[in-house]
Amino acid sequence: MIAFEFNCKPTIIGSMPHTLPGKACDLILKHLKDIPAWPQLPKKSPLEAMSVQFSRGFPGLEVVDGSLKVNCSAEYEDALERLYEAYLADDYGQYRVTQEYAAGLHYFLNKRGLNLPAVKGQITGPVSWCLTVNDESGKSILYDEVVSDAAARMLALSARWQETELNRLSKNTLMFLDEPAMSGYGSVFLNLSREKIIELIKETLGKLQGLKGIHCCGNTDWSLVLETGIDVLSLDAYKYGKTATIYSKEMSKFVKEGGAIAWGIVPNNETDIISETTNSLKDRLEETMAQLSRSGLVSFKYLVAGSLITPSCSLAGLSEDGAEQALVLLVELSDLMRKLYL
Repeated sequence: MIAFEFNCKPTIIGSMPHTLPGKACDLILKHLKDIPAWPQLPKKSPLEAMSVQFSRGFPGLEVVDGSLKVNCSAEYEDALERLYEAYLADDYGQYRVTQEYAAGLHYFLNKRGLNLPAVKGQITGPVSWCLTVNDESGKSILYDEVVSDAAARMLALSARWQETELNRLSKNTLMFLDEPAMSGYGSVFLNLSREKIIELIKETLGKLQGLKGIHCCGNTDWSLVLETGIDVLSLDAYKYGKTATIYSKEMSKFVKEGGAIAWGIVPNNETDIISETTNSLKDRLEETMAQLSRSGLVSFKYLVAGSLITPSCSLAGLSEDGAEQALVLLVELSDLMRKLYL
């Protein structure tokens, strides 16, 4: 069972529209008292782009015209060997994320006086990361078993380093893998077996000691995601909540056995944020959750207790004012759901 009671508490996916890390962190800490997350700031630097932010130290990696490429030179084999040695020795400090790549994380970690009930971190998942990196022939490294396995191990070390650092702020850590590429599962854009995807994700999650989850902002095969050993399933419930119907039995069983669902019910575009209210989002969330409770495997109230509430995805595409309004809606909706059902 999950040790930390979620009870529809709010958190975010990660990315914010700011260029000043202090401003982003202070805004998050102002609104998210229970489970804040450090902000990724892709508008601040290209090094904070999703494909680049957690790439430091990967063997043979080069940036060519803004794209990531693995160059299997003579030094590559030595670097690959060092990666496996670090993995076996749990030497995750070698794959820490420096301030240059994650200014928000380091501002967050250095913020004085924080004693948080829980804290959330995030890292790019192995499927999405590998799809953005090509080998010398221009083919994604996702389809090279040796290189993709090495990538999963590097991400595992980086995730463990981050978790250890966040543990200084709270004993309750929640680490998410961001896997937007999983929305392409079953298509020509992601031609990888179910078994291999599960293997890569489990490898990446394998060194984490706290709670772990996966976020996918599109529609995917949620039964596959639930086979990876996660504690929290994060989905875009605003756009794709109806897909829960297809996997209602699997999701209900997951919650009944102690898992949690992070419902991305607050929209992440300016037009929808302006048009929605706390009550309209409550109605949408209730209907989405009811799809699972109708399965008869889990009660609505139990489902609410085993839930988080989040934005549908990144807030980086919003204005700074829009991001704050999304956080206001998020907290108001959380408070309303807890008042009504808990």
